Amino acid sequence: MKRIIIKRVYEKASNQDGYRMLVDRLWPRGVSKEDAKLDEWNKDIAPSAELRKWFDHREERFKEFITRYKKELHDKKNELKRLKKITDKHQLCLLYGAKDEKNNQAVVLKLVLDSL
Repeated sequence: MKRIIIKRVYEKASNQDGYRMLVDRLWPRGVSKEDAKLDEWNKDIAPSAELRKWFDHREERFKEFITRYKKELHDKKNELKRLKKITDKHQLCLLYGAKDEKNNQAVVLKLVLDSL
């Protein structure tokens, strides 16, 4: 099994990234699809629009965001299994657009995937 890493989509793509998956519901500002070098844009695994708007990238809401996002992910077991299966052959690079490197959906998604 390969690793799961997290990276901002604004960082330059690398050959060591492996399978590059954007896990944001919205396309990140100022990034061209060519520069993103994505293997996949997975909007379905991203937090719902309602949760994203509520969270608003406020650090003080992150703990509750984790709880709410995990509840949303609970209903996406087949998709989580598919993502985990990618790691059988490739490193999985979860890409996000937020400025905060510690409090974002990719961090939570990685925790969930690591626990499978």
